[in-house]
Amino acid sequence: MDCLLPNFNRKHSAPFPAGQLFLRHRAPIIFSIAFSLPSMSPVFNLLTAPLLLWSLISLPLLSSALLIDPAAGSRSLLRAIGDGADQPDFAVDLNATNFDEVLRDTPATYAIVEFFAHWCPACRNYKPQYEKVARLFNGADAVHPGIILMTRVDCANKINTKLCDKFSVTHYPALYWGAPSKFAGGEWNGKNEKSEIRPIDDGRTADRLLKWINTQLGSSYSLKDEKFENDHLLHPNASDPGQIARAIYDVEEATSYAFELIVEHKMIKPETRATLIKFMQLMVAHHPSRRCRRGSADILVHFDDLYPSNKWLADKHESENSTEHGHLRKFDVCGKEVPRGYWMFCRGSKNDTRGFSCGLWVLLHSLSVRVEDGESQMAFTTTCDFIHHFFICEECREHFYDMCSRVTTPFSSTRDFVLWLWTAHNEVNTRLKETEADSKTGDPKFPKTIWPTKQLCPTCYNNLNQDEDNSSVDWDRDEVFKFITSYYGPMLVSLYKQKDKEQIQMKVNAVSEETLQSTNALVVPAGAALAIAVASCLFGALACFWRSRQKNRKYFHKPQLLKIIGGFCNDFVGKNFSGQEEIGADVNGIWLMCKRK
Repeated sequence: MDCLLPNFNRKHSAPFPAGQLFLRHRAPIIFSIAFSLPSMSPVFNLLTAPLLLWSLISLPLLSSALLIDPAAGSRSLLRAIGDGADQPDFAVDLNATNFDEVLRDTPATYAIVEFFAHWCPACRNYKPQYEKVARLFNGADAVHPGIILMTRVDCANKINTKLCDKFSVTHYPALYWGAPSKFAGGEWNGKNEKSEIRPIDDGRTADRLLKWINTQLGSSYSLKDEKFENDHLLHPNASDPGQIARAIYDVEEATSYAFELIVEHKMIKPETRATLIKFMQLMVAHHPSRRCRRGSADILVHFDDLYPSNKWLADKHESENSTEHGHLRKFDVCGKEVPRGYWMFCRGSKNDTRGFSCGLWVLLHSLSVRVEDGESQMAFTTTCDFIHHFFICEECREHFYDMCSRVTTPFSSTRDFVLWLWTAHNEVNTRLKETEADSKTGDPKFPKTIWPTKQLCPTCYNNLNQDEDNSSVDWDRDEVFKFITSYYGPMLVSLYKQKDKEQIQMKVNAVSEETLQSTNALVVPAGAALAIAVASCLFGALACFWRSRQKNRKYFHKPQLLKIIGGFCNDFVGKNFSGQEEIGADVNGIWLMCKRK
């Protein structure tokens, strides 16, 4: 059953929290007993009345003690009484302050938004059903990550009133489906016409909601799905170049995770400080993610305060605050929503494969294709030093630094740095392929191989008949450079560019709508002013006409007065008063003037 909101404003519709209602309903019962006391024996009344009065006074105190969070209603009361801890929520709680930002920045292709009210019993009963489905798509252990972002908004929270009004919420719970970017800054007017946001009309249980999703996507997801058991559903990024667009989120994840490791293991020391600053400067200028560029710049601005450069100040700072590395935790190097806890392009078919190492390689390649020719040597040395000092896998960083040490000629172009990093990556893959084959630790879905494959870049091979597993492939290095520049350049950020275009279009539409509204606002007063002016002219003309008519009627309907006037003038006709041609006199308060003919 839904919690309907038929004939009143939603923002005034929330009753008292259920726990308080539960307790407050005791008062009438107690009073009814107390008022029935006279029918009992006087002795019984004397003994029971104080006890009932004490219960009446103590119940509100008990309710306030048990209701840890009154805004949460009976859920908090039950948590306080129960001895079990709540399971973590998989659905993401949103409100008016982060709704647009989260939905705009999510890597998910689709989104479901549940509008509910915490006081609504139907919503509380529905939550476990919604969570069963959210487990499949949300969180670090999502079975199918990056496909659907499942969220919820509490409409009983006053901060969300306008947000819920924008989506015409008339009952709880209400589910809506659409592309995340359509929710951000969007609305739903209660009709299906030309709207890319759709209500989910058949999602009352977890099974029915998942069935509805499968119908929309043509998928076969099940509530029994477990992580990595459906590895056949993974995108074959070895042959689909378009899949690299999903790696932009993995680059953010890898960047954030790398800095978490640096802080957690307290790796910022006086001898490594300069290397980290140089690498962060490289990220500020050339990181493919705008959020990571902004976050890195914010850390750099405060870096000298967090980690003083002077050795004496650094020692003093460390002795005064032994947890100084914790200060960096308050900075989000790639935004508040990162890390998300899962991988997309870099997701392996097993829990311990790919992931961070894959994301870090994509980050390094994406930096290499963005530096200018004059920065290539600096970018090379900075990358080598960063891996040497801050990559926590000791054997891996030693191998990487050994490859760096073999370079004897400084790089003079972006091409030199890009092709060196590509060669180093293939060398690592070749070495790990042999190791994983012996230890059986590789990912069967994503075996190590020479890259790029023939499916990705056939023009990169001078001879297509060559075996890809052969480390001595005859490469067309010009084609390789062209492919890598495009792959880790425009293709990597294509999703971001698409979202930017959508946001720009939304802003243009919003400005056009505001302009239209302001134009209408100006047209109405102008029309009203014109109408008033015309009416004033007509009224003035009518007043003048009426006044002239009244004057004529004044004399026309008083014949006696006309006779007096005529007699007055006749008496003076032919008379000459000092040569005057006109003579006037006051007759009954009217000044009359007669002209001599």
